[in-house]
Amino acid sequence: MRWHQTWILCACLILSAGLVASADVKTVVDRNQGEDATAQFKFKHVPAPSKTDAAQKAKFEIVEGEQDSNGGDLDKLHDGQVPTEEDQPESNFFFAQNTDGGRILIDLQKTIDIKEINTYSWHPNTRGPQVYKLYASDGKASNFDSKPKRDADMQKAGWKLIASVDTRPKEGEVGGQFGVSITDSDGSLGKYRYLLLDANKTESEDPFGNTFYSEIDVIDRDATATATPTNEKLTKTLTFGGKYQCVIDYSQAPDFKDWIDHKLSPVVEEWYPRLVEMLPSEGYHAPTKFSIVFHAKGRGVAATGGTRITADVPWFSKNLNGQAVGALVHEMVHVVQQYGVARDNNPRAQVPGWFVEAMADYLRWFLYEPQSHGADHIRNVNNVRYNSPYRTGANFLDYVTRKYDKQVVPQINAAIRNGTYNQDIWKKLTGKTADELGDEWKAALKANNGYAFPKN
Repeated sequence: MRWHQTWILCACLILSAGLVASADVKTVVDRNQGEDATAQFKFKHVPAPSKTDAAQKAKFEIVEGEQDSNGGDLDKLHDGQVPTEEDQPESNFFFAQNTDGGRILIDLQKTIDIKEINTYSWHPNTRGPQVYKLYASDGKASNFDSKPKRDADMQKAGWKLIASVDTRPKEGEVGGQFGVSITDSDGSLGKYRYLLLDANKTESEDPFGNTFYSEIDVIDRDATATATPTNEKLTKTLTFGGKYQCVIDYSQAPDFKDWIDHKLSPVVEEWYPRLVEMLPSEGYHAPTKFSIVFHAKGRGVAATGGTRITADVPWFSKNLNGQAVGALVHEMVHVVQQYGVARDNNPRAQVPGWFVEAMADYLRWFLYEPQSHGADHIRNVNNVRYNSPYRTGANFLDYVTRKYDKQVVPQINAAIRNGTYNQDIWKKLTGKTADELGDEWKAALKANNGYAFPKN
């Protein structure tokens, strides 16, 4: 479905004397949805984000408010790069949840004749729209305050209101990719050194109403270069199993193409349906669409949020011929798990964190690649605990599965997802408590030099 919207807001509000934006200031809003929302941020009327605008060398600073720790730093607003997907927190700047936005000071380092100011955002829900006031100053007033708080009199602080922006649709879906372009009919917004973006949240129904701001461009009227497209998106879309789709984005890792084609893709196509089949529960349907995105500045090895897997390019570059594919099998388990639905079924649901990671490693090390012996041997046996995440917990799950019940992992998975999990389930399935099973497993490790079962 292709859905595109454009509307124009004229700055003709009646405000306090001295603060009124020029009646000739024009604010154009473009909104892309569906297939129109791409990594190139191409709009019908708003220019694409630039790599050469005046904001590239500007200094950005939070004057009021708190950055959300799940998002990117302020440099995401003027690094010439924009997100490649609609829900990519680390590629956007946004204020912390449960707050009403904040203020960002933009110091252009010198006074320039500003031709236009463009702002961009992208999110599938309420963090997509933009709600802000934009102020400007040349900094020459004797009473100039470079970091005015929200309770300040902006006129007395030496600032002028340029535009008030609110891109929230009046009805229908609120998310999408938004581009805002602020210009003046005579080709100049004025000569300024400082800009102040006073951003407000878009809604108050939940804590997550602060906009995912992707980029802020300031175009110098005297500059020869204007907009330069940002991202060249490199993706591979896998359609398999009659109903599944995986989009692999390697824009930041173009050298991975051959590995993706010949090593990763066949495993994704074979193992994602197998994982879905291994982990059923009543009334649950695993995601049919998910993505794998390689990031040049990832965090750790890989992580999964919802149906989006992010992978760290530096780590994967060193492990393409080793653990790389297995690491993504682990992450695909998380896509299938979807334990967030547990609290939808039961607000008091227990989700044992150790099991979340141990199960993913169990499926990886004991079913996908048992030949690698990545988790069958445990060192430092005296210090192990059964309720440890990753390989250690995976070893325990393998022990219980092989000795007691081949359906232990799927049944515990289903109980967690349904919101009915508690410690009693271990005794129901095996006749022993989890602690008793843990002691037994540990004794077996000691008896077999770190192996739960005697080595063949």
